Amino acid sequence: MNQSTVKKELRNRLRRQRSQKFIPSNFNIILKSPEILAATTIASYFSYGVEPSTTEINQAFLKAGKRLLLPRVKGEVLEWVEWRGEENQLKITKKLSEPIGSPTFDLDAIDVMVVPALHIDQEGYRLGQGGGFYDRALANLPGWKIGLVHAGELTSEILPREVHDVPLDAAATPSIVVRFKR
Repeated sequence: MNQSTVKKELRNRLRRQRSQKFIPSNFNIILKSPEILAATTIASYFSYGVEPSTTEINQAFLKAGKRLLLPRVKGEVLEWVEWRGEENQLKITKKLSEPIGSPTFDLDAIDVMVVPALHIDQEGYRLGQGGGFYDRALANLPGWKIGLVHAGELTSEILPREVHDVPLDAAATPSIVVRFKR
C-alpha cells in the first residue's frame, strides 16, 4: 500500500475519532509563546466544525496589534489576505470561511504561521485534511510554524510521510506547547 493510501485511511479514522470525542477548547496557551509575542505578521486560519478553534486566538492577535493573514484557496494553492476581524469580510466557500480582498505578496513578512492538523507526530510532521494546500504553503512560507491539535492528537508514532510533507516547528494542544528539535 502506498503512503498516499495509508494517509487517506488514517485520515478517515482520525476524523471519526475526533468527531466522537470533540470538546470545544481554546488555544490561548500559544499567546504567551515568545514567537507569538515577537511576531508582527501572523498567518492563521478560520476554523470550522470540530477543528481546533482559532476564534479566540485570531481575535487576540488582532487586539495585540498583529497583522493577521487568513488563507483563501485559489486553484491548487493558498493565497493570503489580511483580515481585520470583520465578519462581513469573510465569504463561505464550501465549509471554509475565506477572507475577501486582495492577496498579500510580501509572504516573507510572515513571522508565525498557525496551521490546522488532525494529528502531529514527535518529529513535527502533521496529517492534514488531505488537499495538500498547507504542505505547499509551508514549503514556501518563512517564520515559525505551529500546528493546533486537540488533546490526545499529538502522537509518539511516526505518521506516514511523502516527499512534499514539511515538518512544523511546534504543536499546541489547549494545555501545552511542544517544540520540535531541528
